[in-house]
Amino acid sequence: MAFPSKKSRKLWIWRAYDPVGRRTIAWVLGRRDDAACQKLLDKIGVEGKTFVTDDWDGRHRLIPENQLFTGKDLTYPIEQDNSNIRHFIARFRRRTKVVSKIEKMVDLSLRLYHYLHDNPTNFAALQAVFLSIFD
Repeated sequence: MAFPSKKSRKLWIWRAYDPVGRRTIAWVLGRRDDAACQKLLDKIGVEGKTFVTDDWDGRHRLIPENQLFTGKDLTYPIEQDNSNIRHFIARFRRRTKVVSKIEKMVDLSLRLYHYLHDNPTNFAALQAVFLSIFD
């Protein structure tokens, strides 16, 4: 979760994560409510998918029970990815004056992270341009 300017308006990041491909499929920024969850489900679709989640009541209302598995034992891949995101993006680590907590900036940070992290050739190309400055 990223920290907005007021504690009362926390910004939640709803993510759909593929543990086999080890990548984020989609995300939605919003509150911890049914509307934000539904936005994510609309993005990825529900049919033919299995959802492994925590035991938040809203998911039980929106996802068919036969497709929903709750518990901590199968969530370690996304928790590991959450840890990696916190490691690389400062705005997810702590409250600070250094970075903006505006929703658009949080979204852009996630887009940049996934662009560079999910495809190493994207990073290699930018790295080569940067290192050419010092030659």
